[in-house]
Amino acid sequence: MGSILHLARDGDVVWGTGVNGKMLQSVYPRLDVRAVRGPRTAERLHRAGVEVPEVYGDPALLLPDLWTDEQLGIERRSGGTVLVPNLHDRSRFPQSAINPRGDVLTCVREIASARLVIASSLHGVIVADAYGVPAVLVASSTEPSFKYEDYYLGTGRPAPTPAATWRDAMDAVPSAPITAWSSGPLVKAFPADLWRPSSHAPLDSR
Repeated sequence: MGSILHLARDGDVVWGTGVNGKMLQSVYPRLDVRAVRGPRTAERLHRAGVEVPEVYGDPALLLPDLWTDEQLGIERRSGGTVLVPNLHDRSRFPQSAINPRGDVLTCVREIASARLVIASSLHGVIVADAYGVPAVLVASSTEPSFKYEDYYLGTGRPAPTPAATWRDAMDAVPSAPITAWSSGPLVKAFPADLWRPSSHAPLDSR
């Protein structure tokens, strides 16, 4: 989902997205919020008078619940250290790092199969967390800390102090794994009511 709440329009349904730290609005349109990424996003919406349930989590955490490892071609712990830069940090990482504009399933497969993930990409960390891969956060050159703190707090953990560079991250201790968050509330909050079985009028046999 990502930090896309600034794109919301009047009447939109919100599930699992978050506020962009570079666009901290004070006014939001009328929204039907089912879940958000974390408590910092919830706080911003509350300040703007928007009702928000205490249901947190990024939907990328649900990847293992939606597809099997075999379906995605994941081989747990078969890889080494995988570097995942934020889009704007690509030049600060070596050429061997994952291309954040690359094929989505290829990126997921590499991250989920790794032994260690080093990332300034928030979703690099999230996918690693989803598959139980140790991850070290690297400070982004352009992204404020807001979304990272929002995500970690939403999964029941304090945000770690990010490593200054990917090289520093090689010697850093990975973030604590997720233990106090369950996917159940996020799944239950999914706006399934927006999807209805298609109905077709019977063909006229005349």
